Amino acid sequence: MLCVFDVNETLLDLRALDPLFRELTGSPTARREWFALVVHTALAVTAAGGYRDFAEIAGLAAVDTADRYGRELTANDLARIGDGLRSLPAHADVDEALRTLKRAGHQVVALTNSPLATAEAQLQNAGLAKRFDRIFSAQQVSRLKPAPEPYRQVLNAHRTTKAVMIAAHGWDLAGAEAVGMETALIARTGQRTLPGRPATHTATSLPELAAEIS
Repeated sequence: MLCVFDVNETLLDLRALDPLFRELTGSPTARREWFALVVHTALAVTAAGGYRDFAEIAGLAAVDTADRYGRELTANDLARIGDGLRSLPAHADVDEALRTLKRAGHQVVALTNSPLATAEAQLQNAGLAKRFDRIFSAQQVSRLKPAPEPYRQVLNAHRTTKAVMIAAHGWDLAGAEAVGMETALIARTGQRTLPGRPATHTATSLPELAAEIS
């Protein structure tokens, strides 16, 4: 089985950015508001048939989020956010699950909306890069998930139609399901599938999911 992992929130813990966003905005909820705006913007751009670099979206969303709190971000502030994104830690359950899947003979790849260079740095800095057979980015097809092109890019590269998309986001799984992939929801805090769109697999942790797939 080809196991395709989302990166941000699924593998990497965005909560590590909470102190920085609190410093920059004064709000303890700003990081969550920022990432929700990033996702909302990416979905809107994609639904309208367009494409925009995900890192650019993240930067503009950070500026907008700070502005809501009466703060103005400097170029250095934005650089700190970028550095923080590239240095996110892995969730505690990730490495064990990836090892289990690899031992069971599954191919393991990553597919993210982040630019490829960012994704490679993220997984390297989190100590996960060696666990993946390949890293894919939506940037390579100039369409963001959940458009079909990023998922098809992975399927075509591996010459397979048998694959499972593993993510903490229902919208990501909906895109994968639309191109015929199996889906697996990792129910991180507050994450659910879209109404009426149950996942093929649902687990509260990655080791639990890895054991089910293996």
